[in-house]
Amino acid sequence: MNEYLSVLRGLMPHSYLQKGDQASIIGGAINYVKELEQKLHFLGGHKHVNNQKFEAGSSSSLPFDELFTFPQYTTSSDSSIMVSSENHELAMADIEVTMVETHARLKIRSKRRPKQLLKVVSGLQSLRLTILHLNVNTVDQIVLYSLSLKVEDDCKLTSVDEIATAVNQMLGRIQQEAVLL
Repeated sequence: MNEYLSVLRGLMPHSYLQKGDQASIIGGAINYVKELEQKLHFLGGHKHVNNQKFEAGSSSSLPFDELFTFPQYTTSSDSSIMVSSENHELAMADIEVTMVETHARLKIRSKRRPKQLLKVVSGLQSLRLTILHLNVNTVDQIVLYSLSLKVEDDCKLTSVDEIATAVNQMLGRIQQEAVLL
């Protein structure tokens, strides 16, 4: 078992290895495989977008749809109305959070806005969520942020729903600020 864990540790970037214990190595490996899976899906989706031209007004899905399995917040692709899949609040973006112990994977798909990434990074830090890895993909005016986060000991958010709600509220503030400019 120790030999396999050693090999696994050697295959992963250091940002996925916070501790050397077995649970952390396995948790980091799960997050790393999910990241690789996401990149694979993105490359397949990017190839699909390059091979097809979408007609304006067609009922095609949004970019990166295949990357969202069970989002806590979703936007309607049929209209400008956005609703939460959990508690029917206004959704600012498609938001999906998964967790393994103290590590969280956050996916955000939204319209691109000026200084949005800077404000998201700053907001996550203020929530005591440390960014271990950040990936940004764009197609036209749609942006996908994929983040690996460490939930710090003094973080008040303890569940995927709490993190998703906090991120949705943060994106709401960012959108309001963009409108005021």
